[in-house]
Amino acid sequence: MMKVLVLGAHGQIARLVETQLAAEAPEIQQTWFLRDSQRLASDASPSITLFEGDAANEADIQRALPDVDLVYANLSGSNIEAQATAVVKGMKKGGVSRLIWISTLGIYDEVPGAYGKWNHDMLDGGYLETYRAAAKIIEASGLDYTIIRPAWLSNKTEVDYELTEKGTPFKGTEVSRASVADLVVKIIQNPALYQKSSLGVNKPNTDGDKPEWYR
Repeated sequence: MMKVLVLGAHGQIARLVETQLAAEAPEIQQTWFLRDSQRLASDASPSITLFEGDAANEADIQRALPDVDLVYANLSGSNIEAQATAVVKGMKKGGVSRLIWISTLGIYDEVPGAYGKWNHDMLDGGYLETYRAAAKIIEASGLDYTIIRPAWLSNKTEVDYELTEKGTPFKGTEVSRASVADLVVKIIQNPALYQKSSLGVNKPNTDGDKPEWYR
């Protein structure tokens, strides 16, 4: 029986992943890792384990890893680099190799044109630098990682997305959280997908200088 550790289990995309995974693959055991487990206590079930911890604490990561087959990290914050370091070290010591890591667009300066400049300006103040540093840690880890770099996120219920690989220009300006969740669930169900890959994720035909809600 497969077991998945969800880091940052209260995040918006993580909640969609958890729900979709329970519906499509109820046999997969989920461990929800978050700072305050009471936030999700009402959603616990026999297939769900709640774990309270700090994702920047390597010891907490290790304690959550027994019998885990795959780690899905839905983390954020100014300490994202420290979290990446703790996750990598914890996974390597725990003998777990498969990681899905949510990042952001622009960490490789891969967003072209006016949209790339707008994105950089909007995420100024060290945000891109810290997420870029975290991605470098993941890429140098030796783990079987998939980094996901979503476009600007919407709460639309649609699932409509396309992918770009690292080294190619980013496409589109937006994507729904439901679309990102769908990609994560597909990888969890088939962990051989997109190993050692960094994927841009966008809704097709949304090219422009910024997402539609900013125009």
